[in-house]
Amino acid sequence: MKKNLGLLLILVFLLPGCHALKMQKNLTPEDKEFLSTVRYIITEQEKKAFLGLAPSERPSFVEEFWKKRDRTPMNEVNEYKIEYLKRVEEAKHLFRGEGGVSGWLQDRGRIYILLGPPEQRETYPRGENMNDIPVEYWHYGFHILTFVDYRKNGNYELREGPRMLAEISRTQEILNPEVKPEGVSFDFNLELKKPAERQVLILISVPYEDIWFSAEGNKLKSTLALALQIFDSAENRVLEEAKSYPISLAKEELKELKGQDYLIEILAELDLGTYRASISLKNLTGQMETKKTIKFTIPLSEWRAS
Repeated sequence: MKKNLGLLLILVFLLPGCHALKMQKNLTPEDKEFLSTVRYIITEQEKKAFLGLAPSERPSFVEEFWKKRDRTPMNEVNEYKIEYLKRVEEAKHLFRGEGGVSGWLQDRGRIYILLGPPEQRETYPRGENMNDIPVEYWHYGFHILTFVDYRKNGNYELREGPRMLAEISRTQEILNPEVKPEGVSFDFNLELKKPAERQVLILISVPYEDIWFSAEGNKLKSTLALALQIFDSAENRVLEEAKSYPISLAKEELKELKGQDYLIEILAELDLGTYRASISLKNLTGQMETKKTIKFTIPLSEWRAS
């Protein structure tokens, strides 16, 4: 997993309310360490849920927290968790902390953890000109992040404005699809066509932007699993099909496919009559599933989906 932890998931940390502060007083050292470590990727909703749990229930929450971020759930190893924790440890050693603030909690550490090591890092500890303000330039693709040590105390601050960060964030989402936030559903579109009098062509389309991929080397991979059943007017099953559709794309390919759909076509030959098709489509990377039902007649004169 390279640079696939997402970019700047939390740009501003809001101060917790009084109730949250009271709950944090009851946290064990392990609970406090967990919240501190995942500060850059935990959602506000997850944090509130964690604080509201009984101490005995929190280990299960932690396990589920990492599990739902696992980009390759079929593997025994959670690469996301391993990579994130590895970057935290690396940031602690790479960046010098001043004023009691550890380097991983400063801007350089935060960006390193979320984006990974830059493709190129230019450092000027004495400034670009002798005795000037220390500065660093980090290259991520065609984006350059600037860190400046204004006080010359080792605490480099990110100089980019909100507009630049938003642009980088949008690019990062395209190149490195990340964990879907809670509440985001996986969906597909349905359409029926009539190639011949006793045939129906079922078209299933999924926007590439809605497919959850996992990063494997230089490729983004996913698998869509289709389950189709067609029943006649007496609810007798007349057709059943189960098929997997693996997808493998280069990062640049996915960027070019923005706004386009992945298309699945299924041709069924049926006798004259009324039918009901039950369709389930699952995005195996992320374990998200949507089911839909279509009622239609042969010859195809009308249909409706639900």
